[in-house]
Amino acid sequence: MVQKNIAVVTGASSGIGAATARRLSAEGFHVVAAARRLDRLEKLVAEIGPDATAVACDVTSDASAAALAAAVTGLGAPVTLLVNNAGGARGMDPVAGGSVADWQWMYDVNVLGTLRVTQALLPALEASGAATVVTVGSTAAFTVYEGGGGYTAAKHAQTALVGTLRLELAGRPVRVVEIDPGMVRTEEFSLNRLGDPEKADAIYAGVREPLVADDIADCVAWVATRPQHVNIDRLVVRPIAQAAQHKVVREPR
Repeated sequence: MVQKNIAVVTGASSGIGAATARRLSAEGFHVVAAARRLDRLEKLVAEIGPDATAVACDVTSDASAAALAAAVTGLGAPVTLLVNNAGGARGMDPVAGGSVADWQWMYDVNVLGTLRVTQALLPALEASGAATVVTVGSTAAFTVYEGGGGYTAAKHAQTALVGTLRLELAGRPVRVVEIDPGMVRTEEFSLNRLGDPEKADAIYAGVREPLVADDIADCVAWVATRPQHVNIDRLVVRPIAQAAQHKVVREPR
């Protein structure tokens, strides 16, 4: 039986999710690391040690989200934190030529994935008596840009979900937090989106110190460890070189 309070982190096989799992373990949680790639999760859990559990989960599957909830509650400890981190982007097509399949995938992962996992774990979170749901969104949740129609639409929908959830849970012992990062350099996000290492690297060209996964993990840990009566509704975090979506300082190479 697990003795510590449980934190569930989706999308934990790499990037922000993996960094968050490490950080929350250091903060005293037993971390359930969830993602599709079990081999990566097992390596992460081996690194963290006994205060972590790997659970394979595909957030695009109702059955998989339900199985995650069953595995988490089976650990026998209070579930006090959910970090909805699973998400992603595909393509930079204009709206006029955008791939419907890419848009569907982005909506399913970012929006419906958040919905599935939150619904599945909410009974356990509320039963703990003092819980927090943190959703990692994006500055794309409130700013659109050319070539980002599908991703910004999904992230706008995700932020609408989070805001609605906060209203609906008012008076119940569950805080609802949204963290919206700007430019974060991770090993996979831009590569998965663009499918080309050179194009992915060009996103960060000349940008001094873009955010990294540990920066966002630090934000997750901070909001999750505030006194329970303190709710950080929305935390927007960018590197100092990015004043806005369209305003990025790039140094000459």
